[in-house]
This record gives sequence, structure tokens and C-alpha cells, in this order.
Amino acid sequence: MKTVKYYFAFIGLIILSACSSTQSLQEYYVDNSDNPNFISLDLPASLLNLDEVELTPEQRKAVQSLRKLNVLAFKKTADNGVDFEAEKAKVNAILKDDKYVQLMKLNSGFGKGVVKYLGDEDAIDEVVVYGSNDEKGFALIRILGDNMNPAYLTQLVQALQKSSYKGEGMEHLGDLLNN
Repeated sequence: MKTVKYYFAFIGLIILSACSSTQSLQEYYVDNSDNPNFISLDLPASLLNLDEVELTPEQRKAVQSLRKLNVLAFKKTADNGVDFEAEKAKVNAILKDDKYVQLMKLNSGFGKGVVKYLGDEDAIDEVVVYGSNDEKGFALIRILGDNMNPAYLTQLVQALQKSSYKGEGMEHLGDLLNN
């Protein structure tokens, strides 16, 4: 009987260790999309108005690799400071996972941040931009695509500069930054 108990205990430990206790970034987005402390936006790449812009072949390839952007922003208020610290800690824990490769650190007048990616160096599937300001809140942007290349990021910025995109669909994020 003891052997059976040890056997089931051993199987239970294997199952528990196989299950990751770390939440994925996608799960974090889904779990908080209806949270009143967050602003959640899902934006198609077509919103960037890049179809009508004259682009170089490299810029066109970069744009074609882009599928959509997911934005999740926490707007800090006088009443949700404890929640802000808890949510910021969750995001930092998720982004510390070794599967996220750091491209760069950001430090600006708005706050501090980081740009990381998932995938191979030559075939990125997701770029994550995370920025935080202890007074205003934080923003987490997932740029989803198919086999994006790090060199595409520069090409995408250049293409956006040529487009007529003026931030349509991101008004709520602007409200977060301006208040």
C-alpha cells in the first residue's frame, strides 16, 4: 500500500513540475483585457495605412511580415497604486523568462522600458515593447508577425514615417500618457 502511495505521489510531482507556474504574456493580456485598470487595444496592421505608401522592397517585406499589434496599458491613479505595483511585478516576472531575447533598453522622459522578442534572430514572431512610469502607469505592446527580422524594425519605422497614420485607434493610450 505504501508503494502505491509513493507511486501516486511521484506521478503527482511529475505532473506539477511539468506545468509551468509562470503566466505567458498572451495569458496576461487575456486575463486583464476586461480589468478596469487597463486599456486594451487590438490593432490590425492595416490600420497603419501602409498600403497606399510608396515603399522600398525592403520596407514592403517588413510591412508584409507584420500582422497586428496588441496594446495593454495600466493607467495608475491615486486609488490603484498597490494594484499597479503588483501588475508591474507580474509583467517583469513574465519578461524575465529566458525565452524573451532583449533587443534594447529604453530610458526616456516618460520612463524606463525594454524591447524584447520571441523567436529566432532571423525569424521573429513577436516583439514586445514594455515601458513603465511610476506616476502614470505602464504600457505593454506586442507586435505580432510572421518571420520578422530585426532589420525589419528599422524598415517599419521608416515606412510609418511615410504613411498617413496619425495614431488612429490609439487615442486611449494617448490619454494614459497625457494625464
